[in-house]
Amino acid sequence: MTLQIYNTTKKEFPEEMLEKALLLLLKNEGCTVESIVGVYCGNKMMRRINREFLQHDYPTDTITFRYSKGSDIDGEFYVSLDMVKENAERFTADFQQELLRVTFHSALHLIGYDDQSPEDRTLMQEKEAFYLNLFITELNR
Repeated sequence: MTLQIYNTTKKEFPEEMLEKALLLLLKNEGCTVESIVGVYCGNKMMRRINREFLQHDYPTDTITFRYSKGSDIDGEFYVSLDMVKENAERFTADFQQELLRVTFHSALHLIGYDDQSPEDRTLMQEKEAFYLNLFITELNR
């Protein structure tokens, strides 16, 4: 099992907390980690990845690459800390909670959830909220 988290920015962020959050979601979804790499970056890197792999010339909050099928998870995800900050301001949310939400969103993609249809998007949003509440409850114990 390898779970690696990298911060390519100069911004500080709670690496250990994000690792615990990912493991909580994966355990509750009945998954195990084969290899997961999480890269927290800025808009410049995110835009380059989005353009190169998805042919979209703009930054986004997260991009996920899933390499496995089934419950042994192998993949990588990228999260733009700049977009997380923008989202937090736009939705009047706490930065740390938005960071957790986007991280949960990335993990859900890694295990096979999709958000292309309105129904799938709603399911993912419900799961994000569930895991955010569960994790905050666990932290406060």
